[in-house]
Amino acid sequence: RRGGRSRAPLANARSSLKSPTMGEEGGQRSCGTPRELQKLKQKAMKYYRENDVPRRLEELLNSTFYLQPADVYGHLANCFSKFAKPPTICKVVGKSVLDGLALPTLQVELFCTIQNFPKNICSVVISTHFEVHENALAEAAEVEEAERSQAVSTAVQWVNGALNEQLQGIAPTNQVEVDQVLRMFFENKVQEDQERRELENNLEDSMVPISQTPPPPPPPPPPPLAKKKGQKAGTKDTLVEKPIPPAEPPEPVLCGSMAVGALSLAAAKAGATLDEMPLYLSIASLKCPQELPTKLTVPLVMVSMVSCGKSSSGKLNLMKELICIPHPGLSAKQGVEMLLEIQKQINKTIEMPPPPKVEMKKGHNGGKRGQQQITGKMTHLGCLTISYDTIEQPLLLIQGICANLGLELGMNLHLAINCAAHELMDYSKGKYEVMTGTYKTAAEMAELYVDLLNKFPSIIALIDPFRKEDAEQWDSIYDALGSRCHIIAGAASRSISKLLEDGNISSPKSSGLIIRHTNQTTMSDLVEISNLIDSKRRITIFGSTEGESSDDSLVDLAIGLGVRFIKLGGLSRGERVTKYNRLLTIEEELVQNKTLGFNKEHTFFDVDEEAEDAVIPEAAATVAGELPPALEPIFPTEVGEESAQT
Repeated sequence: RRGGRSRAPLANARSSLKSPTMGEEGGQRSCGTPRELQKLKQKAMKYYRENDVPRRLEELLNSTFYLQPADVYGHLANCFSKFAKPPTICKVVGKSVLDGLALPTLQVELFCTIQNFPKNICSVVISTHFEVHENALAEAAEVEEAERSQAVSTAVQWVNGALNEQLQGIAPTNQVEVDQVLRMFFENKVQEDQERRELENNLEDSMVPISQTPPPPPPPPPPPLAKKKGQKAGTKDTLVEKPIPPAEPPEPVLCGSMAVGALSLAAAKAGATLDEMPLYLSIASLKCPQELPTKLTVPLVMVSMVSCGKSSSGKLNLMKELICIPHPGLSAKQGVEMLLEIQKQINKTIEMPPPPKVEMKKGHNGGKRGQQQITGKMTHLGCLTISYDTIEQPLLLIQGICANLGLELGMNLHLAINCAAHELMDYSKGKYEVMTGTYKTAAEMAELYVDLLNKFPSIIALIDPFRKEDAEQWDSIYDALGSRCHIIAGAASRSISKLLEDGNISSPKSSGLIIRHTNQTTMSDLVEISNLIDSKRRITIFGSTEGESSDDSLVDLAIGLGVRFIKLGGLSRGERVTKYNRLLTIEEELVQNKTLGFNKEHTFFDVDEEAEDAVIPEAAATVAGELPPALEPIFPTEVGEESAQT
């Protein structure tokens, strides 16, 4: 057998040598001398021995003979594939595609060299950071459309150009190395952008005539408002005289930065595919590199049911989203089915005939102030926009529907409100326009929230109750409500890059943050920010963007990172429903693998800035990994039954 082993490469060498040494008539050429043939044999032997081919081939042939598989060559192919080099990135391709709102965004395809051949491993679509303004002016919409197109176009150029070259040869399973390359690339681009801006500023300064007069000084601040008739000195209305902090300039976003986030996600997805594991397990291994957790929990869903924000035709502006959160003791499938029943009842309410007209006083045409039909339209958030005039109306709607279905708010489900306060500020008045024609100062807003939670104690989260500039009011509302309600910073928080750069997530003071995968955020950044939030005793909410695509990878990211809540919008629109489907699929997989952990009861912490690094105490009612006290199932499901049996 040893002789046969050495003859195989020599036979191959001899056959490969014979062809070039034969002339057209079969005569030997002078280059085919025995000495050259011997050198070729020696090279072949050296090559095979360096790659350990003779030994492995001998072992493989012996094992194949004893196994005698039906498909001999299939068996040999499988065995040889184990000895192949690990796959490496050979090409990335960027394309401009349309998201769920038919707006351009970035798609990335990742190819790897596998056994000497390029193969398409995966594709991902990243959502843009741009907000959706349904009632935006035409000029503003055109400007944003041009910025979006430029951002996507630049990202496509980066992916197909420099990043394609820099990522070649890197194993997609090495997420740290991929993210390091992407981070260095992004930092260089930021530096280039700064140098370009400085050069443009210098050129502009050099073109300004020396004789040009300096600009006039800014106008003096307006005089304090006169006291209202009957207003007593020292009452809270005197706070109106205090000027509001000016709006901070928006955080700059480097044009094309979404290429970094998309490629990082593509590498993570490709690595998981090559390792034959789901993406959420791959992300969990990044977060817990020493040892994978034995149990994974499915985040509690924050489902948008109705919208009564600025885009609605009613007077109410405050509730951009009224959100329902199923009880932690329910499975995700049970919770979604319960909320679908509530959504059906909301739809029936919208379809009801209008109430009888109420005669208005002379000189009044009704408008938004008169009694009006409850109308609704589907928003980009996947929920209905409903026209209401008071803050209590949408809350009473959900409360009444729950009562009709035999559900109890505060027991079977809880509520959250996305206030989106930054959209309500009227800077000319220095107040929040909570309802059409009704303005409130920041201090009055704090009182409004306290009164609202006293009336509706089932509200357990307020998202963006103030602008980020109103730091004093964030402190005030947290001190007043933080022991019974999560105060969440969404738009009021800074980007993940800035949070990691400063290492400070305490401004504004909040119970937790909404994080999103956009722009230059890498998988390593997501792991790092989630660890930072956990260490500061805050909760993490993984949120979708306003303009979503059909890519459902963010659900895997949320589960792998172990976040408390996931905010995907409403239970409508394909780009959002596909993510809920992915969530339910993962829950079924975890149940089948007996690795599904259980969520704890809602717990509220009084964050002490001096003791943020202390260990988070366990919730008194629930221990991680143990089944909480069983609720009477409202909508039984197979998953729920299997969970209870487990």
